[in-house]
Amino acid sequence: MSAEISFFDLFLEASILVQFVMLTLLTFSIVCWAMIFQRRKILQSATQELKTFEDKFWSGADLSKLYSEISAKNHVQGIESLFVAGFKEFARLRKSHIDNPQIIVDGTHRAMRVALSREVDNLEKHLPFMATVGSISPYIGLFGTVWGIMNSFIALGSVKQATLQMVAPGIAEALIATAMGLFAAIPAVMAFNRFSHLVEKIENGYGNFMDEFSSILQRQSANEQNGK
Repeated sequence: MSAEISFFDLFLEASILVQFVMLTLLTFSIVCWAMIFQRRKILQSATQELKTFEDKFWSGADLSKLYSEISAKNHVQGIESLFVAGFKEFARLRKSHIDNPQIIVDGTHRAMRVALSREVDNLEKHLPFMATVGSISPYIGLFGTVWGIMNSFIALGSVKQATLQMVAPGIAEALIATAMGLFAAIPAVMAFNRFSHLVEKIENGYGNFMDEFSSILQRQSANEQNGK
């Protein structure tokens, strides 16, 4: 009775090219899983920070005190960076003695738009890599499978009588490459779709805040102008 062949044995018996394909896919999978855990933590934190800040913002807190409190932090990120950028630009333009409230609001909105673009770039970090892994891994695995099966049939050409026992190991080691390609691709695609949805949801929250904050500053600026 023949001994069972392990995955490690099949890997060692595979050709150099198939081994390289397997190692590449394994590396893709490890790196992708590390990014998945990292992105999951960051996006969950951004979602919670968005909710916490909106609760504080709409609780009636004084905007100047809120700005001073947030600016005192060593590192400002997420929706807080949008608020700081907007309020800082608003204060700067107001000190410039600009009489047109719309100019002040437009300048404030542009400052927040720049901050929004920077924050979204941070949230989307590593997502293109996941998309790439999800797209190319099955094809890389298929390439390793085709190469391994081709070598198996070439080797069979040198024998007079082929048996299943002779063919099976070569085909098995080749098919492992396809399995590893799917193993790397499926989690990457699922994570990319999930995280893309979360980023879009967070970005929409940032955009809504920008519009609402701009409206508040516009009313405040108009009231100050009418009070003169």
